[in-house]
Amino acid sequence: MPIPASMLAIEIRHPGGPEVLVPCVRPVPGPDTGEVLIRVAAAGVNRPDILQRQGGYAPPPGASDIPGLEIAGEVVAAGPEVTWPRPGTRVMALVAGGGYAEYGVAPAVQCLPVPERLGMTQAAGIPETFFTVWTNVFDRAGLKAGENFLVHGGASGIGTTAIQLARRHGAQVFATAGTAAKCAACVDLGAHAAIDYRSQDFVAEIKAATGGAGVDVILDMVGGDYTPRNIGLLRDGGRLVQIAFLKGAKTELDLNAVMRRRLTISGSTLRPRSVAEKGAIADSLRRVVLPWLEDGSVRPVIHGRFALRAAAAAHAALEADLHVGKIVLETEHLSH
Repeated sequence: MPIPASMLAIEIRHPGGPEVLVPCVRPVPGPDTGEVLIRVAAAGVNRPDILQRQGGYAPPPGASDIPGLEIAGEVVAAGPEVTWPRPGTRVMALVAGGGYAEYGVAPAVQCLPVPERLGMTQAAGIPETFFTVWTNVFDRAGLKAGENFLVHGGASGIGTTAIQLARRHGAQVFATAGTAAKCAACVDLGAHAAIDYRSQDFVAEIKAATGGAGVDVILDMVGGDYTPRNIGLLRDGGRLVQIAFLKGAKTELDLNAVMRRRLTISGSTLRPRSVAEKGAIADSLRRVVLPWLEDGSVRPVIHGRFALRAAAAAHAALEADLHVGKIVLETEHLSH
């Protein structure tokens, strides 16, 4: 299939609600040194896309203004100095922008092969969450087999990924979620227990489930008043990793507890990091996690599928917060 000069894409006309996501025609980008051009079959939808649409998360310098941080499709062209992937390869890729389009460029080192058992829609739901969970839970927090691990928002894309990776790694997993059905889904994915934060005190419930011990690692995207509660739940030497702050970026912290119990608090964002750093994360995923995806012991959880033109409806669905797992956009290339 020849590469056209233009493509369908979704642009943000101005900051606002889902309705500001509008189909448009854009030139097909070309791959630069170290990049590949991908004919996109599907693209994941993530919370940072909503923040960008609202005007609160600008693309890093040089990145496309088109939203979308993960894509899956077929490589159709490779720039200079690319040895893999070559044209014809099925890949899933982390990108700094440009995912909501029929074609997208990605650094070659941020691409992973799509396992044979997975379709493109499933593959598109992998990069953003798997890169994020790996770098925070395993690189930063150093989760070990046999440790207790808690992820807040267990039914989200991040949560469903974290539950599976931590469980497959040999940790005992706890999760919080907002409904009984979501809690049940977390347990089905491998959580030892899931706590409905709307009706239960997650600190008390997890303390009881662990005989008062608490947990070794917490992955949190809530922040605000969750922070002191997280601190109180950590075991001596425990690690809290912050990746978002849905309840606010500011909180009060008891430094005495942090010092006395030798706690570690860290956090990160993924999008602004260098290509080399993201490539290193991809290497770890290729070595450790791809075999789990290939044997089916870990899988992407896809909640909803929308046509690329229906990106506004996909955002509305994500903001309704009824999903378990990922929401994905599909292009017409998926059927070709």
